[in-house]
Amino acid sequence: MLPAVPDDLTSTAGIVALVAGGLALVALICVAVLIARMRRLQAAQTFILGERGERDLVAHAQSLHQAFEQLHTRTGQVFDKLEERLGNGERRLDRSISHSAVIRYDAYNEMSGRQSSSIALLDDTGTGVVMSSILHREQARLYVKGVREGKSEFELSPEENEAIKHALTDGDSD
Repeated sequence: MLPAVPDDLTSTAGIVALVAGGLALVALICVAVLIARMRRLQAAQTFILGERGERDLVAHAQSLHQAFEQLHTRTGQVFDKLEERLGNGERRLDRSISHSAVIRYDAYNEMSGRQSSSIALLDDTGTGVVMSSILHREQARLYVKGVREGKSEFELSPEENEAIKHALTDGDSD
């Protein structure tokens, strides 16, 4: 036997039936809205994860995290190597010629136009060489003396001392 259908919608059974029908309609609309949202979410997830769909969003986030950790580790290693190379380069630069000065003079007081010269080539510690070229009418002589921390083990001429002094103070003289 089938339950009786109320003839009158104003009776208690009729009102309950209308409310139940309204609730069912609201539930149906909610289900349709949720289905639409779920499809948008799936489309967005497919866009992020790709078409394979074998992984979920959490697994994808874990794989991204692992990839970022690997990238961070590799970047740190490369940075350490670059820092080491930079340190080596700076140590080599400290030993390179970075200060120089030339002093020109007339070695024999012959009024020959200051053809003789002394040049100091030094690194940041004042170590290097001082070279003097003494020119005379019939001959030319070149003297080279080592310099360590601005001093030489050999006796220096006044022009050589002046060249070292100007090189260490980064002053150019002529």
